Amino acid sequence: MRNISRFSMLFTVMSASALAGCAYESETAPVSAAAAQPPAVAVATLMDAAGNNVGEAKLVQQGDGVAVSISVSGISAGPHGTHIHMTGTCDAPDFKTAGGHWNPMMTQHGLENPQGHHSGDLPNMDVQADGTGSLSFIVAGATLRDGDNPLFDEDGAAIVVHAGPDDMVSDPSGNSGGRIACGVIRSE
Repeated sequence: MRNISRFSMLFTVMSASALAGCAYESETAPVSAAAAQPPAVAVATLMDAAGNNVGEAKLVQQGDGVAVSISVSGISAGPHGTHIHMTGTCDAPDFKTAGGHWNPMMTQHGLENPQGHHSGDLPNMDVQADGTGSLSFIVAGATLRDGDNPLFDEDGAAIVVHAGPDDMVSDPSGNSGGRIACGVIRSE
């Protein structure tokens, strides 16, 4: 009987220690930084030369790229070259303060250019007869905050919609015409 009592006591102490150890481990298990933080998100309000709000863009960090979604209303029907530009400034009426296309890798222009393309090159956005259009695209290898060439660098970045279609090959800007809308990319 004495052996059973000692065994019961030893078993109880060992079980309690084991359970306490399990609880301690689960409470202090490290959580990866990626799991602890929501994805980086940015937005841009697109304005035309007269200062009217004509759309918005949302950029979300996803793995090894940035998902870009743009919607517009109140602009002319047809295809429009749309790009990420290298400077986060949108002074009307010509929006030239947004600089050139975002091109941290110093490549040629155009998604169909055999020599590569700017990181800021996006597909043309098709705008319907009612003036509405949208575009969704993933910019592979891009980052909002981290890495060697994030969009949120010292001078920021902007989304620019051009008057005409981008031909997807000619350097430096695809012959897409003047800039008709611009929005500074801001952290959400």
